Amino acid sequence: MNTAIKLGGFVLGLAGVFGAAYGAGQLSGPVRTTADAHQSDSAHESDSAHRGGAPAPSDPTAGSRPPGGLLVSERGYTLSPAPAAAGEFAFRIIGPDGRPVTDYDVAHDQRMHLIVARRDLSGYRHVHPAMDPDGTWRITSPLTTPGSWRAFADFAPSAAEPLTLGVDLSVPGDYQPRPLPPAAPTASTDGYTVRLDGTLTPGRTSRLSMTVSRDGRPVTDLQPYLGAYGHLVALRDGDLAYLHVHPEGTPGDGKTPAGPGITFSVEVPSAGTYRLYLDFRHAGTVRTAEFTLTAARPAGTVPPAPEQAPSPAPEPTASPDTGAGGTSGHGHD
Repeated sequence: MNTAIKLGGFVLGLAGVFGAAYGAGQLSGPVRTTADAHQSDSAHESDSAHRGGAPAPSDPTAGSRPPGGLLVSERGYTLSPAPAAAGEFAFRIIGPDGRPVTDYDVAHDQRMHLIVARRDLSGYRHVHPAMDPDGTWRITSPLTTPGSWRAFADFAPSAAEPLTLGVDLSVPGDYQPRPLPPAAPTASTDGYTVRLDGTLTPGRTSRLSMTVSRDGRPVTDLQPYLGAYGHLVALRDGDLAYLHVHPEGTPGDGKTPAGPGITFSVEVPSAGTYRLYLDFRHAGTVRTAEFTLTAARPAGTVPPAPEQAPSPAPEPTASPDTGAGGTSGHGHD
């Protein structure tokens, strides 16, 4: 298991994405051009400013490969809409041969990880859909409230490198953006308190330690979840660039304690504000602790100029927007 996972440099406005609707159970809308993406991201930055947060800065890419989660199509794989029942979220991964992918490797105990969060970084959920024989993934819609959402399909096609594809989703209704919570050293969830120690420094490996307690007592009997005692998803405010990290050590390796501490080694190359979501299991239930953390660039350093954005993905066939459906809470399926 990797002890440090590096998130490639973020690039604003790279995402080729399509909207989605759920009343008829179908995703809809065209893949955006690069110009459309810049216009949309400008709107998201205005929303961030409205919530009191600063727009995410432009950042370089690390090499020619775009950062995970910002594109709907990458390396020949495309996140594609699929017909579904009302209140259901359905999609396929179309492979380089133009057919739905049906062979996936198990990564962290699952063949598909679906993470969603609203653009204001509220409503986070990490779920695991089930796949039909034809390659269609289905799950009760994890979208809970009106607004603009981002969904991330995190998977590993058999005989190919793992990748993460992202898509913008829209739930109609009265959208009320929530302010991003300020940075705080502790977070509470369902009677548990989690303390965060450590900072993020762009371009360097940062050590983050999460300490779990319940009713003032350290939790020393955490249960494995997705092959670890916890895992961390980080989304950057502004463009929702995606980072998924598992902690140091492995349950049952004879040296990794089952709490109260969970340690992560994380490297992010860009300054900005991040929302961190820690999932951990105790007493048979998975819970999520959320933090806001700012990565500040060391004084005296100058970020390099961003590289040219890649060409947009081909436009898929889509259906009209007809409504929405979803469930409440942070559930983990």
